[in-house]
Amino acid sequence: MQFIESSDFVGDAVDIIASALSGEVNRAHRISLCGGSTPEPVYRALAEVNLDWSNIEITFGDERCVAPDHNDSNFRMASGSLLSKVPLNGENVLRMRGELDPVDAAREYEDALRQRSNTEIYRHDLILLGMGEDGHIASLFPGTSAINENDRWVVSNHVSQKGENRITFTYPIINAARKILFLIKGQEKRAVVDRVLSGQSNLPVSLVDPDEGAVTWLLG
Repeated sequence: MQFIESSDFVGDAVDIIASALSGEVNRAHRISLCGGSTPEPVYRALAEVNLDWSNIEITFGDERCVAPDHNDSNFRMASGSLLSKVPLNGENVLRMRGELDPVDAAREYEDALRQRSNTEIYRHDLILLGMGEDGHIASLFPGTSAINENDRWVVSNHVSQKGENRITFTYPIINAARKILFLIKGQEKRAVVDRVLSGQSNLPVSLVDPDEGAVTWLLG
C-alpha cells in the first residue's frame, strides 16, 4: 500500500494513470473510471497525454440510473472531460446503461465483461476509486446488499441513504485489479482515511484488498 500526500494532485494522478496504461505492448490496457467532482480535472489533464488510446478499454465502476446525457450521469462527466477528447476505439468504451432497469443493466454489463475476459475474471490494469465521507466506494454504501456479493461482478444495489438504485461493481472484480488508485480530496475525508489505514474501520472502503494488486492512496 502506498500513501501519497500530494501538492500537485492532478499531475500526480495523471502520472500514476499514464504509467498503468503504458508498458506492455500487444494487449489492451483496461481502466475503470469513477464519477464525482474529484476526478473531472484529472480526466481533463489526462486527455492531453499521448497514450495509445485506441488500445485502451474503458469501464465504469458504477452508474446512477439515469440516461447518458443526464447531469448526474458518470458517463456524461467522463465523456465531456476525457472520452470525447481522445482517439478511443468506440467499441472499447463499455458504458453502464443507466437508462435501463438496473437489474438488466447490471447483467448486461457483466455479460459484456465476461465476453472480453480471457481469464477467470476481467482484470483491470487500473481501477480509479473515490470515497464518500461515509466510507462508500463505487456504489457500495454501508449496509447495502451488494457489499456481501461474492459471485457477481456487477449488480443493481438499492441505496436507501439516497432513496435510489445504483449499478455497481462488486468486490470480486475490484479486488482482481492489478492496481487501485484512490483519488481523495478534502479534509472532511481524512478521518475516514486514518481509520482505514489504522485497520480500525469496517466501512465499505476497508474491504478493498486486491488479491495480487497494489493500492495507492492519493490525497490532495
